[in-house]
Amino acid sequence: MTNSPQSNPPQSGVIWLNGTFGSGKTTAARELMSLIPGSRILDTEQIGFLLRDVLPPETVGDFQDWRPWRALVVATATEVLAYIGGYVIIPQSVLVQHYWQEIRNGFDNVGVLVHHMVLHAGREELVRRIEADTVETTARQWRLDHLDAYEAADTWHRQEAHVIDTTELHPLEIAARIAAAAGVSIG
Repeated sequence: MTNSPQSNPPQSGVIWLNGTFGSGKTTAARELMSLIPGSRILDTEQIGFLLRDVLPPETVGDFQDWRPWRALVVATATEVLAYIGGYVIIPQSVLVQHYWQEIRNGFDNVGVLVHHMVLHAGREELVRRIEADTVETTARQWRLDHLDAYEAADTWHRQEAHVIDTTELHPLEIAARIAAAAGVSIG
């Protein structure tokens, strides 16, 4: 789902690619950027890395647990959009519903259009992809450990987002479906 009007949506905003590890977010984001002229990918994990060095040491399971991360994601994307226009593509898993609502409300409060997409694949396929990944080998177990949280988020994801099953799709097909669901003109 999007928070966009039905007729003639503006050609700017955020395309948020949600879903768990192995669902194809990063690859789809790159393909989507190639289809949408002037779009940019915002890696919000970098905001989390920044905060690790700034905030007092405390035990959190994920940088998303820090309220400043959620606020800074909204502020950063908003500033980037104000500076360059077009679309900012954010490939980032959000598995806690109230975190997503806080982010979405932040964008709503500043008038930034958000197209929320969840890239989905079944558990067996996700495990296969994670175990076959030769780049993220050090985080393999961490990624596998988050599959239960992803499955628990399925109900609210389906209420809050447009879900695209990536199991049988090529990355370019996924990107084209994302653009179509968002009503974005591709170049």
